[in-house]
Amino acid sequence: MKMAEEKNPKEEVTSAAADEFVDDAVPEKLDTNDAEQSELVVASGDVDNGKTAEQLLEEDIPWIERFKQVFWTYLPLGFVAFGGPQAHVAILRDHLVVQRNWLDEDQFTELFAIGQGLPGPTSTQLVVSTALARAGPIGGLTAFFLWNLPGLIVLTVCGVLIASFVDESNPPWYLIGLPPAAISLVFKAFYGFGMKLDKLGIILCLISSLIAIMINGSKPKIDPLWSQYIYPSMLACGGILSYLDSIRGTDVRIFGKTWYVPGKPYGTYKSASRGWDAESDLTMRRIGIPLWVGALIWILWAVILAVTVSLVGRMRRNGEIPNPYLEIFEVMYRIGSLIFGGGQVVLPMLQTEVVPAWMKKDPFLQGLGLAQSMPGPLFNFSSYLGAVYRGVPGALVAYIGLFGPGVMLIFGMVPFWARLRHVKWFKSALNGVNATAIGLVGAACVILWEGAVSTFADAMVFVLALCLAVVYGIGAPWVVLAGGVFGAILHKDALGLGQNLWCELGNDL
Repeated sequence: MKMAEEKNPKEEVTSAAADEFVDDAVPEKLDTNDAEQSELVVASGDVDNGKTAEQLLEEDIPWIERFKQVFWTYLPLGFVAFGGPQAHVAILRDHLVVQRNWLDEDQFTELFAIGQGLPGPTSTQLVVSTALARAGPIGGLTAFFLWNLPGLIVLTVCGVLIASFVDESNPPWYLIGLPPAAISLVFKAFYGFGMKLDKLGIILCLISSLIAIMINGSKPKIDPLWSQYIYPSMLACGGILSYLDSIRGTDVRIFGKTWYVPGKPYGTYKSASRGWDAESDLTMRRIGIPLWVGALIWILWAVILAVTVSLVGRMRRNGEIPNPYLEIFEVMYRIGSLIFGGGQVVLPMLQTEVVPAWMKKDPFLQGLGLAQSMPGPLFNFSSYLGAVYRGVPGALVAYIGLFGPGVMLIFGMVPFWARLRHVKWFKSALNGVNATAIGLVGAACVILWEGAVSTFADAMVFVLALCLAVVYGIGAPWVVLAGGVFGAILHKDALGLGQNLWCELGNDL
């Protein structure tokens, strides 16, 4: 680093993968006539000293009417939202931007970026924020429950039934193919994430993946429970390294002096988009959450996290057994507060915490297969885990615990976004946090494979499911169903093929 003598040219940045997906995954916006447009939301950040006619008409629509629109729009989405986060984004864009024109492209993209920048399930946070922009906080909460309700009910019932009627050590024929089919979708997700990483992202992803695998395979030297401290530390380090890389080749002010940082960034960093004007935009006013309320929400989130973690930790240090529901909430709330990107990224932490403390590996993987086949976010898997461990009350506590941080923070973040989006270090650090989190998905592929594939029949199911998902683009529900049927056909009580243990392969060669 040396004193800057002349202004260094800025590096050209590339578009983020999320923007490419939003632009390309769904058809272009449909044309609408003038009469229809008069009833639709129109972005207004560029209007000076007044509002357009469309805005005035839109403001005249009573809140109860906008709430009804939110209810009837999001009600069916919870039943058809298959395919994971990327498909969820495409579905939401098609319904909200293309068909109803509630938001324009810039607004939708920035709401998506908010979810990417916060811990929690990104697609669910996009649901909440888009409904929040339409009908305020009540609309956001309503959309949240409608989006999750089908998966929540089905997975809770399945968890209770499996815990009550299924032998953990001898799963029935109709469940035997679900674990390897579900793991194939984790491999697919990791591949998709990894292909979008830049050079620095690949390095951070590799490091975090290796460390996560090491933690799970180094007992007794390293307790797997240390992951609750190591994983967030890795995420923080990834963000710091990404920021330090982003300032290479630029001028940086330190203690009032301007220094030139030599070199060229390994990563690619996106500049701020046009976005919203927090002072004049109709949507921002409609959200109705002032800055001080947003700050209180952030404080409440931090207080809940600190109190639950310290309380459970102190009880364990004193040799006491925590209340099971407090334990469920603490585990889920802590994980939900640390995971960026949601979906598959949450699996390694969940497995470390609940297997074998709450259940054996087979019920965990069976539930994962069921969760992969359900509409809505993968975070609904929490209701299954809670149901297996402590019935319906456990399911509800786990559901609230895992979803709670992400939902709270999206409400607290929206008021600040118009300001924070201009902070360069925040956007740069986020690249490294996401890349590090993707490495945890890679580790999950290795760790979960061992539990899901125990026989040659399991390996055959895995190969079939992976081929259907990656090569032919078959949706997740059908991939899981095909794996379940194929596994049942190969089961020892049917054809009885491929039943030799996979781990004995080396002994037979």
